[in-house]
Amino acid sequence: MEYTVTVEEENKEIANRYKDLLKGTYEILSKEDKELIRKAFDLAVEAHSSQRRKTGEPYIYHPIAVAKIVAKEIGLGAVSIACALLHDVVEDTKYIIEDIEEMFGKTIARIVLGLTKISRLNKEQDASIQAENFRKMLLTLHDDVRVILIKIADRLHNMQTMDAMPPDKQLKIASETLYIYAPLAHRLGLYNIKTELEDLGLKYTEPEVFEEIIDKIKESKEDQKNYLERFTNTIKSGLDKENFSYEIKGRFKSIYSIRRKMRNQNVTFEEVYDKYAIRIIYYPSSNDDKFDAWKIYTIVTDYFKPNPARLRDWISQPKSTGYEALHITVVGPDAEWVEVQIRSERMNEIAEKGYAAHFKYKQGDEKESGLENWLNKLKETLENQSLNAVDFVEDFKLNLYSKEIYVFTPKGELKSLPKDASALDFAFSIHTDVGLKCRGAKVNGKLVPLSHTLKSGDQIEVITSSTNKPNSRWLDFVITARAKTKIRAALKDDEKQVADEGKAVLMRKLRHLKITFNDQVVNELVTYFKLRTSFDLFYRLGNGAIDNSQLKAFVAQRNGAFVSFLKSKLRRNSTPKEILETAEEVTDKYDALVFGKEEEKLDYKLSKCCNPIAGDKVFGFVTINDGIKVHKKNCPNSISLQSNYAYRIMLAKWIDSTKQDFKAILHIAGIDNKGIVNNVTRIISNNMGVFINSINIAADEGFFDGKISLSVKNSTQLNKLMKKIEKVEGVKKIVRVNSL
Repeated sequence: MEYTVTVEEENKEIANRYKDLLKGTYEILSKEDKELIRKAFDLAVEAHSSQRRKTGEPYIYHPIAVAKIVAKEIGLGAVSIACALLHDVVEDTKYIIEDIEEMFGKTIARIVLGLTKISRLNKEQDASIQAENFRKMLLTLHDDVRVILIKIADRLHNMQTMDAMPPDKQLKIASETLYIYAPLAHRLGLYNIKTELEDLGLKYTEPEVFEEIIDKIKESKEDQKNYLERFTNTIKSGLDKENFSYEIKGRFKSIYSIRRKMRNQNVTFEEVYDKYAIRIIYYPSSNDDKFDAWKIYTIVTDYFKPNPARLRDWISQPKSTGYEALHITVVGPDAEWVEVQIRSERMNEIAEKGYAAHFKYKQGDEKESGLENWLNKLKETLENQSLNAVDFVEDFKLNLYSKEIYVFTPKGELKSLPKDASALDFAFSIHTDVGLKCRGAKVNGKLVPLSHTLKSGDQIEVITSSTNKPNSRWLDFVITARAKTKIRAALKDDEKQVADEGKAVLMRKLRHLKITFNDQVVNELVTYFKLRTSFDLFYRLGNGAIDNSQLKAFVAQRNGAFVSFLKSKLRRNSTPKEILETAEEVTDKYDALVFGKEEEKLDYKLSKCCNPIAGDKVFGFVTINDGIKVHKKNCPNSISLQSNYAYRIMLAKWIDSTKQDFKAILHIAGIDNKGIVNNVTRIISNNMGVFINSINIAADEGFFDGKISLSVKNSTQLNKLMKKIEKVEGVKKIVRVNSL
């Protein structure tokens, strides 16, 4: 529809929208606050005066709408309202950040600058640059959370007014919203905004499904209304008897949550069993609003039978976002499931306005909130430079939407962890050093492996060892971003140590072969072994993947005059130094695909629907006639395959076979000297990259005999280790065997 409005009408509309923005907040604003907001509004009107939105409307409508969301839905103050009005001024007009600082001061300038950086995400850029910009945005999040709150308001208004955009832009912005901004709103406690972002995201990513659900909700509108009235009238009589002051709100579940249930449970709209939700908001009759919540719980369950498995008590232990409420699912009239949420007025405001309301109610002596802890953990993740930006965004997402479990330390302190966290995740949540040196855990007094999945209420004691080191298998079962980041960093440090050893080995061996160690020779070796960097070369020498015979073969080939001539011709245009300088620091050489927990090499085919390549995150699918087909984890067919044929899914991952661990079993026997087992295990532990899986040694009348299962990189490493163990006093026999 064409936009046709006169200038006078536009100016009148701008003034009306500005008044609407201030309505309801004007009484609580000081004179200085009002002046600040007016000054920001005047500058924004002047700066955007010549700009139009895609709909043809004046651009200033957008900053006013964002400021209104910031003020009314999030409940932020004058500084944030002013920043929302100014958020696009530096990005899209002649004004620069120094102008903002001069007119409004450093705080507003810093927030506007943070928003300016973020808005670059909307430009057409490849994923890695987009991810880098996202990392920049989060850096400002820790310094001033208002940056991200205003950005979420900006994104909400953009989603509300996206109809005029071309379909490809709609899909891109909606996908980004579902991927990052809705989870971020959830993590900051903005549940209403999160729900609207998800519903609008679905509108543009799956328009047919969205319209179908909307139509079905509209069809049953009258039935819904009647049903909710019957339900609430029953509860009202019970609450009135106890003289509660309250209001009850009935609603249908959000479109997005209905769609998610339909997809996850593979059911139709009619089969989604808890589409109704009731919210009871009460005004406490005493200072203890928690006591009243449990009293209301008793009244509700007197009338309707609860599902005990669906009780969610976020009053005794609030979520890390500050969210407090009691959630129960009960059997309502006609045997329909209904979710009932019980909140005080205070709890409701925190639920609606998230982070901002949490601080309105926070007392001076209250302990640091979970949300502040999360922001501090976020800063730690941001400071880890070893991740590339795309991996960083993936790790960051781990911390956003994770459902929480509550576990106890041996001293009875309560810890919050994401659902499905392992014992090792718990160790890293205590302290990085505890995680890195963790060798086992006791859960409720029983010894469990590090991969043991924790449940709410578990009490965990971590067992550490000063000689213990992380290994790459740990990454397969930790789920928290903190643990993944710390393990990767430690593995990289270990790789650097192995590479340093390898460099020393290479210098020694080249000296023995009468070859000078220099950049040119290193570069020739990198090319000969089909590697990409000098680091890869040194690492493989350090762990024994490249041995003496291979080095001698290289020397023999190098001495051929014809080969030397060809090499000099190929290298004439770029010196080895230049090549080395432009190489990446570390590159994984993915040369094998392994399946299952045992990491077996099996025959497979790559699926044509998603065309996975080496290094992609993948899974195997066992077909009926065509063997194992490999799909990317984000393949368009992955959701349906995993929901309908879970029993045919196989774990799969690409590996660099020179970095893979292999299982080896040693049979060891000899004279039972005091401390002999300790001496043997110390040699194994001190050998970098070797891990003990199990030990079974028995002593009898002065002799010992048994088996040790190890993880090693290759046969060279194993042979060296066996020679070292052979030298231990008392060891008379050590051989490799096939089974325990």
